[in-house]
Amino acid sequence: MSAVEDRLSELGLTVPSVAAPVAAYVPVIRDGNLVMTSGQLPVVDGKLPATGKVGAEVSAEDAAKYAETCALNAIAAVKSIVDDLDTVRVIKVVGFVASDPSFTGQPGVINGASELLAKAFGDKGAHARSAVGVAVLPLDAPVEVEITCTVQD
Repeated sequence: MSAVEDRLSELGLTVPSVAAPVAAYVPVIRDGNLVMTSGQLPVVDGKLPATGKVGAEVSAEDAAKYAETCALNAIAAVKSIVDDLDTVRVIKVVGFVASDPSFTGQPGVINGASELLAKAFGDKGAHARSAVGVAVLPLDAPVEVEITCTVQD
């Protein structure tokens, strides 16, 4: 087991199976040392834990936990094509928040993903980031996260 997975285990988390795509795409792709995930929804055991807009049907606190789940799903996607998670450096996170028109706390929601990546990868989890409010996400998910990494084999 990698040190990344050990740190996740200390948090009571395990890397899940890769979430099945909901359309015509692959969950992750590697080109040389660059690894990019598709947008990851907060799917757990094949289901969304909640649907709706953050700031209306979904609280910001719950949405931050869902963003953490998205990041865990992104780690699963990366692990599916990288031999050792300890060779991975997270360089960019893009988070999308399905937002009620009055909601402006997108950065706090996506902190759920960023904080998990920092805990899992340590210094190699520090990353550039965008947190974007959108009208709707696939399957009416409240959040979606994609990550870009490099691999130092």
